[in-house]
This record gives sequence, C-alpha cells and structure tokens, in this order.
Amino acid sequence: MAANASATLYRMVLPDHICPFGVRARQLLEENGFEVDDRILRSREEVDAFKAEQQVETTPIVFIDGSCVGGCEELERYLADR
Repeated sequence: MAANASATLYRMVLPDHICPFGVRARQLLEENGFEVDDRILRSREEVDAFKAEQQVETTPIVFIDGSCVGGCEELERYLADR
C-alpha cells in the first residue's frame, strides 16, 4: 500500500467521450492507496495543449512524487514492480 502517497492524474473527459484508460488509471491508483489529484481535460483544446506542453502523444498521464510515470500501461508496470 501507498499510505499517504499522492498522485496527479491528467485524463480526458470530453462531452462525448470519457477515456477508459483514464478511468482505469484512477481506479488502479485508488486501489493501491493513492490520494488522486484528478485533473480533468474537458476539451480537445485542453487535451492538445497538455500533450504539447508535456511532450506526450496520449493521455492519461500519471505523476507520482513529481515524476512522470506515464500512461495506464506504464502505471500498471510501476505498481507491479513496487
């Protein structure tokens, strides 16, 4: 367990689409005891600006202890290796 650990999750929730990988990432974090700072990207413009700023090609993106873990698959590996 990650007692008192926190994570920041950036994920896409558009009016016509909720990213299933973002939902899964949040679920994984909560199941592993993380307090989640859930940063919702609510428009295509917000998503595109975030991806350009972070130099990533996709969302969700998870940060733990200020370090970028990556997306949902990388988060799964990170949690498995703990």
